[in-house]
Amino acid sequence: MNKKNYRYLSVITAISVLVVWFVITEVLSISTLIFPSPKSVLIAFGEVLKTGYKNYSIWRHILDSLKRIFEAFFWATIIFVPLGLLCGYRPRLRAIMEPIITFIRPLPPLAYYSVIVLWMGIGDESKVMLLFIAAAPPIYVSCVDGISKVNVDYINAAKTLGANKFQIFWKVMFWAALPDIFTGLRNSIAGAYGTLVAAEMVAAMSGIGWMALDASKYLRSDIIFVAIIIMGITGLLLDSVLKLIDKKVIFWKGKE
Repeated sequence: MNKKNYRYLSVITAISVLVVWFVITEVLSISTLIFPSPKSVLIAFGEVLKTGYKNYSIWRHILDSLKRIFEAFFWATIIFVPLGLLCGYRPRLRAIMEPIITFIRPLPPLAYYSVIVLWMGIGDESKVMLLFIAAAPPIYVSCVDGISKVNVDYINAAKTLGANKFQIFWKVMFWAALPDIFTGLRNSIAGAYGTLVAAEMVAAMSGIGWMALDASKYLRSDIIFVAIIIMGITGLLLDSVLKLIDKKVIFWKGKE
């Protein structure tokens, strides 16, 4: 089956979801307070698009959330890509870092967010820090795994040609691990986005996550769905950008 057929199936899936949504809300007459209809969500979207939500335009909410995510993702990438690669290359350093990452990874964000707020206040710094902690482990784990499973034949071939340790690390191991690094980056930004609502719970006045939380206080399930859909679409766009960069940078992937 070619790519065109796969896209066709994706469109069918999306249409099927919309049809099921319509049937549940319109035919079965479920209360809109519990489960809004596609029509009410569309009306709510037009409302926030035209007048904004709580003194801010929808674009301001989106940009504020993306700013927090990008800042956290940037620092997680800058710090944990080199650290993960080094830990994969140096077992001693990995033994030092592994307990810390293993301890942080399964912790739910709300478990330590109150501590971050106590340390850093209620401004954007604490929100970015929470997103940073969510974004860091996937990058670290993917980098370590990528370095650890580099084909030994590549390393031996480089040694045979007279490469030193730095050349082996940079010109062989790094590039061989690059597919795993990009997988980690995609998982990282997804993890950060999944933590967005928790990050915007405390003392936020804008952001898509905050919009969903605030709307829940007033039983505006239609606004909640608008926020969820916006988060889903922007998340898909961010992932698509990373996939495009992945395809351009790692042009040899799948051609070994």
